Amino acid sequence: MKKSKSALILIIIVALLALWGVKAYNNMVSQEEGVSTAWANVESQYQRRADLIPNLVNTVKGYAAHESETLQAVVNARTKATSINIDAENMTPEQLQEFQKAQSEVGGALGRLIAVAESYPDLKANQNFLELQAQLEGTENRIAVARNNFNEAAKKFNTYIRKFPQSLLSGMFGFDKKPYFEAEEGSHKAPTVQF
Repeated sequence: MKKSKSALILIIIVALLALWGVKAYNNMVSQEEGVSTAWANVESQYQRRADLIPNLVNTVKGYAAHESETLQAVVNARTKATSINIDAENMTPEQLQEFQKAQSEVGGALGRLIAVAESYPDLKANQNFLELQAQLEGTENRIAVARNNFNEAAKKFNTYIRKFPQSLLSGMFGFDKKPYFEAEEGSHKAPTVQF
């Protein structure tokens, strides 16, 4: 009777541990998929920006043909940024930093293009240019939101897999911490505005 009662208790304990393990594993999978989905949304917004760039460049090209160096810089930055692919499952901080640097170059080149465009009164009044500029501004806002959502999903996942007792399972099943988007170096300094 004592042996059967002890065996029953042991079976119940093992069953409870197995249920907890399955639940914890499934939760890690769900949260990792949340990170992957958030990353896909980030990529989608950057792709939207990349898709708008040729239209903007072509619109400016007609007005500012002699600004070919600026136009080429935008095209080159776009090409470099769209060539970087990151797998959300195996993302490293270094890959994310390289991706972020390439996207920053696109942003800088676009900023220079918009500054050049400001020198052309006819271009500034061109409806296509104004619409593209508004779409780019909206896309930049969407990118910021998507990046924040990615960081929140990564934080939730990282917190979950690092807490005890999930940390025991996360290491066994290869669930690794996800990197975050971080502020770019020097971004804490306010830009100088001159007129």
